[in-house]
Amino acid sequence: MSDPKLTDEAGRLLALHRYCALDSVHEPNFDTITGIVKDLLGVPICAVSLIDEEQQRFKSIQGLDSKGTPREVAFRHQTIKSREPMIIEDATMDARFVKNPLVTGEPNIRAYAGAPLTTPDGYNIGALCAIHRRRHDFTPGDIERLQRFAKVVVDQMELKTLAHRDFLTGALTRRAFSDAVTSGLARLGSEKRSATIAVLDVDHFKKVNDDHGHATGDLVLKAISQVVRGQLRSTDLFGRLGGEEFGIFFYATTRNEAVEGAERIRRAIEAMEAPDCPKVTVSIGLAAMEHDEEFDHALAHADTALYAAKREGRNRCVAAEIPPFSAAA
Repeated sequence: MSDPKLTDEAGRLLALHRYCALDSVHEPNFDTITGIVKDLLGVPICAVSLIDEEQQRFKSIQGLDSKGTPREVAFRHQTIKSREPMIIEDATMDARFVKNPLVTGEPNIRAYAGAPLTTPDGYNIGALCAIHRRRHDFTPGDIERLQRFAKVVVDQMELKTLAHRDFLTGALTRRAFSDAVTSGLARLGSEKRSATIAVLDVDHFKKVNDDHGHATGDLVLKAISQVVRGQLRSTDLFGRLGGEEFGIFFYATTRNEAVEGAERIRRAIEAMEAPDCPKVTVSIGLAAMEHDEEFDHALAHADTALYAAKREGRNRCVAAEIPPFSAAA
């Protein structure tokens, strides 16, 4: 049975960008890992690399002076296509790589072992690899160690993302959400596809805090966040903009498709029954986004639509130039 996550390139790239790992090339905290693997496996080169749209970027590399290579020549480009490690004992005998410039020239790769870096949601975003300049047989123990350290790399990346997550709700922080939306738009520009941004606001949230206390208000926000994430696709983004206001980025959708998605979210929250939480509703404003549009500009349009939803009675979704869905519909 085929694994859809291995062919979902849009989802894979969004998973990669959620880590905000491409902001810098080198990650010193991975040097310890590559150093240990290099010594344990007895290879001259070890690297942690991430694969974006066009490049392989080394986050740590031992034994070679390089910041990255074009994606099409990277061995890791093949590694991320499988759940299992890719093992090559002699690249000059492998039809996939015999003419690869990394084999025919520097660094003269002969043997390669690469374990995919698999995110908790199942996307391969890069690889931890061990490289030899001569033919080399990797033992089962070598491969097992490589896989274990690949998991450590992903665990370290997960820890780093905590700085980009809202502590209470688990949603992206406003800054991380903005950065991820900008990256998503850049990819959509090359694909000539559209996207929509939405602003979700909890109706009468001040009354919830006044009547039930701020601890209950926090429970409401956590419950809403859980419901929203359960309704979104892996390619969509969810962030906390501040207070009881959240942002949603519907990736590669028309406005009508996004409004349908927002309406599903609205209905799910309206039907939500969470322990110790009062019943609440939300209003959602949506705006289409162009590939070169600035985040704050698009957010302002979504805010305008949100205010319209509130003026019209709350508990509804409104998007510019699209008839609003409402609770009465």
